[in-house]
Amino acid sequence: MKEDNIILQKSYAFAVRIVRLSQFLVKEKHAFQLADQIRRSGTSIGANVEEAVGGQSRRDFISKCSIAYKEARETHYWLRLLRDTDYLQIPQADSLLVDCEELLKILTAIIRSSKPEISNS
Repeated sequence: MKEDNIILQKSYAFAVRIVRLSQFLVKEKHAFQLADQIRRSGTSIGANVEEAVGGQSRRDFISKCSIAYKEARETHYWLRLLRDTDYLQIPQADSLLVDCEELLKILTAIIRSSKPEISNS
């Protein structure tokens, strides 16, 4: 992994946290369906970022980053749901939400800066 690629680093670190959260939900809360949902969306962010880095074209890169963004939105939803239904304590959920929101901001910036500018002429 390139050490200077912040989105690769942060999405991977987030995926590790999500896998650990999923394990906690299964072992401690017996929330198998919720654990599966958050594991899928939360780890998909980094997987799609990795695919984007290896994209065949700018369009492919933007498409994979857009998918990663959508997965981050879904993960944000599951984290709020887990917090608001008391499966997660507020500090734990809020820490994960902050990380998720940071990924959303980075992905938004990447997608916007990667799209070609449209001239008005």
